[in-house]
Amino acid sequence: MDFQALKQLVRDCENIVFFGGAGTSTESGIPDFRSAEGLYSTASGEKFPPEMVLSRDFFVKRPEEFYRFYTSRMLYPDARPNAAHQALAALEREGRLKAVITQNIDGLHQMAGSRCVLELHGSVHRNRCTRCQAEYPLSTIVEAGGDVPYCPECGRMIKPDVVLYQESLDQGVLRRAEPYIEQAEMLIVAGTSLTVHPAAGLVHFYEGDKMILINKGSTPMDGLANYLIQDSVAKVLAALTADE
Repeated sequence: MDFQALKQLVRDCENIVFFGGAGTSTESGIPDFRSAEGLYSTASGEKFPPEMVLSRDFFVKRPEEFYRFYTSRMLYPDARPNAAHQALAALEREGRLKAVITQNIDGLHQMAGSRCVLELHGSVHRNRCTRCQAEYPLSTIVEAGGDVPYCPECGRMIKPDVVLYQESLDQGVLRRAEPYIEQAEMLIVAGTSLTVHPAAGLVHFYEGDKMILINKGSTPMDGLANYLIQDSVAKVLAALTADE
């Protein structure tokens, strides 16, 4: 692959859309899910598998155990954007990146300065009372220290605004994402195993011939990519968008 030619291609595109997953944030100190060092591979000491703990049924029936796991394994309040987030925010400021569509819940794209961010799986920064729908920031959950947080307004349990297993994605967010991908001149897919549906299925809406797929491991959709790069997302995006 001629990396300089690919870099020039990125520079020449005026309608770029980014679709990303957990691998976008690993270099910010947030583990992914399915790699050798990921959450699902390193949780052998847990009483229940992560897929069970992070389910709607488990949240309802065992909120104490849910929050112990969620607070200790899913929250990284001190994490900061890495070179990947910064590169994407710079592309947006230049007017060439039209949207960031992310499976991540960490809010690092917004922290880096990205404004058009579609969060398919929600955000740890939004939390709502299960009864009165009062909203609370991430600090409310962190300050609970792993205990179940309760709404001071009505006394009911607070739930993170993240999509748990057994829950559906926000259909409004999905519908907004589809035309961005469909109309994109270039689609950059990065840091995702492309195995989590329906989010991964959005890639099929792309109709162009400039799909760049960046991921350390192989994915079921490698054959769809026009440019396949198996490397660090932060490293590659920083290099593709560097001025020199």
